[in-house]
Amino acid sequence: MKISVMRENFIFSCLVFTCASAHAQSTLQDVEEIVVVAHRLPVPSSEVASSVSVLTEEDIAKYGNLSIKDILRQTPGVASTSNGGMGATSSLRIRGEEGFRTLVVFDGLRLSDPSATQVATPVEHILSGGIGRVEILRGPQGLNFGADAGGIIALSSQTNEEGLNASLTAQTGKFGTNQGNLNISGSNGDTDFSVFATQIDSDGFNARSDDNLLMDDDGYENNTIHIRASTKLTDNIQIQAVHRNVEGDSEYDGCFLQTTIHDCESNYDLEASRLSLDYDSETLTHSLGFSKTETDRKFFSADELGFASAGELSRIEYIGSLNQFDSFSLIYGFDLEEEVNGELERDNEGYYLEILSNFSDKLTITGGVRRDENDDFGEHTSHRITSAYLLDWNETSIRFKASYGSGFRAPSLYEVDYNTGSWAFPPASNIQLKEERSEGYEYGFEFLARDTVRAEFIFFDQEVNDAIYFDLAGYSGYLQESGKSKSTGLEFNGSYILSDSLVFQANYTYNDTERPNGSQRLRRPEQLSNIGINYQSESGKLRLNSFYRISKNSIDERFGALIDLDDFEVLDISVSYQVTSEIEVFARIENVFDEKYQEVIGYLTPRRGSYLGFRISI
Repeated sequence: MKISVMRENFIFSCLVFTCASAHAQSTLQDVEEIVVVAHRLPVPSSEVASSVSVLTEEDIAKYGNLSIKDILRQTPGVASTSNGGMGATSSLRIRGEEGFRTLVVFDGLRLSDPSATQVATPVEHILSGGIGRVEILRGPQGLNFGADAGGIIALSSQTNEEGLNASLTAQTGKFGTNQGNLNISGSNGDTDFSVFATQIDSDGFNARSDDNLLMDDDGYENNTIHIRASTKLTDNIQIQAVHRNVEGDSEYDGCFLQTTIHDCESNYDLEASRLSLDYDSETLTHSLGFSKTETDRKFFSADELGFASAGELSRIEYIGSLNQFDSFSLIYGFDLEEEVNGELERDNEGYYLEILSNFSDKLTITGGVRRDENDDFGEHTSHRITSAYLLDWNETSIRFKASYGSGFRAPSLYEVDYNTGSWAFPPASNIQLKEERSEGYEYGFEFLARDTVRAEFIFFDQEVNDAIYFDLAGYSGYLQESGKSKSTGLEFNGSYILSDSLVFQANYTYNDTERPNGSQRLRRPEQLSNIGINYQSESGKLRLNSFYRISKNSIDERFGALIDLDDFEVLDISVSYQVTSEIEVFARIENVFDEKYQEVIGYLTPRRGSYLGFRISI
């Protein structure tokens, strides 16, 4: 009873303060902040009409979560589901679209997994350590990234300071979790590099709700190395290299060896590299890059190999810009991609052109077109158009904005091969999959008053035609819905700076989803809310942060039957103290009220857990 009262009082207090402020989240930065993800080149945020959220290195540290997905889920329009604890199969959905329609890029390197069923990014294997900045582009606006990108998450390494720097971070906590991070970086102005290595072990917990006998823990181990280096060949020419290696081992139940569902393990190995050559002048830029991603997956039942898959993604991409005109700029480029899954392969060529027009300091209009040529599904054209208008008066600014984008996604090599192979049976085996087509628009405004109150209100409407999904009723293979799968809703995002020490922030997403048959789309909460309070002492040494997450009205499916998922509310609290300029100690409690809930039917989520750690910087 006390917990319930505390919870209600906490929510009420947060809502009173945040609503009284009219608010706008800390991820909304100053008007002239530079944003890259919207157009793939640095553009002032005042000229970006698409909806973009930004997380800085400081924001990531405030949340403190080990997995980046647990941080991203607290930003506007982003929902996450997981089949258990750390390392369990997870998905990030932006405005209700499937995780495989969300592209994740790290220092220009695509983290898409061609060995998986839908070339999705395995977000469960991306840890938060070593990430210095996150930009999230919401909606099907990925003209420059690819027509199949229904949302973009762009990660960047931590920034380098002049000279040689190093930091060591370690923490331990609930579920036998131990993590260590080592970050070494250096810069002399012309050359810079960063090397980040992290290792994590967790005993985990019993993730299956139907495991009432052994109730064994499902553990996880991750070893990640991320390296980035760049050097200037001349004042205008720079070469950059990025390499990433990830080894993730996850234990789970459900491989159904003989009569047991226990003793299952999946191994994920990623080797990815990218090399780019960049030219930059006041009027002209060129960037030519080559990347290759190799992924291997192995699944074991009682230490015996049950299934394995391997994939490769090779990509050549060029992007350039012409900025010598007074009223507009041009962005143009192409990308050539080869996707390999086992013995299957496919090529896709994409070409695009975008115009960024500044009619005045107040009005910005952009328009672009993209042409894709896919080996298996032919030619497709997609578009994007955006506009923004800025009003200023008496230390107050309002920016109105609107955008429209379209795209397509070809069925993955795995989806097509599965339906034509021996595993499939009717109705899936009788279906010839075709490409999905998507489009979406949004409009709204941003509000800023005296650098203390920020608010963003966005209405969005997007749809996917002929969405592909796995048959959860009969497990026959991949089916395709004839008609439109819709996501329509609104986002509110803001912050209120009460003083130099205290900041309130919140966001709210209402998303009305609908399948062609009229039912709600699976695992898409209708309402998502996040409320945060950030406190910093006058000295800057002590920091307290609390984050409250609310999810309402979500459904799932089991053997063809729709099931309502329980609403849930989760509170996380973190605290850090700067002992000296080199030493920081920190702690956090996740799921303070020990909420019991499921995001995917049949899979439990972590209960209350506490963590303690330190960071040494030299």
